[in-house]
Amino acid sequence: TLLSLLQTNSDNPLTIRELQDVLDVSSPSLVHHHIRQLEKKGYLRRSPSNPKDYHVISDFPEKEVEYLNVYGVAHCGPSGSILDGSPVDRLPISTRILGFPAKEGFIVKAKGDSMEPYIYEGDYIIARVSSRFKNGDVIVCSHDGEVKIKKIKYPKNVNPKNTDNEMVLLISHNQKYSPEVVSQKKELQVVGIVTGVLSFRNFSK
Repeated sequence: TLLSLLQTNSDNPLTIRELQDVLDVSSPSLVHHHIRQLEKKGYLRRSPSNPKDYHVISDFPEKEVEYLNVYGVAHCGPSGSILDGSPVDRLPISTRILGFPAKEGFIVKAKGDSMEPYIYEGDYIIARVSSRFKNGDVIVCSHDGEVKIKKIKYPKNVNPKNTDNEMVLLISHNQKYSPEVVSQKKELQVVGIVTGVLSFRNFSK
């Protein structure tokens, strides 16, 4: 079936044409149709920004709306509080906008101005649980006893593919804050990768 085929090739996703050939169907639009049906039924989640980045929900289909745990306040600045694993709230989120299984998601509320103009105090930050990151990701992390939202990068002249790299930069979008140089092995714990921002700011004059 299409679902098992997608699951088998999740590490190296097949193109629509390749799926059409393997399934021996008459047109690529028919493959598109069945993929959309799997999404609607909750068996498949595709990233809105990259259709080839998909996740098969193998345990059971997800609902159209799932509740994500909200964990305290993550500071976008010099200080913050610690995530203690106890959610302070739960917010309903459409699973179609996540692009990954809802069980891997969580939310933190931003505080501070260091990630402006992209993240403002009071914004809700959607993140995917992960301790692994790519060079340039925006992460939720625990550093120096604080929870922070930062862009993480390797220093210049460092090969990001070398997993033994010790030092990384925690970068603020707000240029009035200088990058922090930290040891990713001794000082830093990456909690998740930021995938979206929910803002309820008042844009009226």
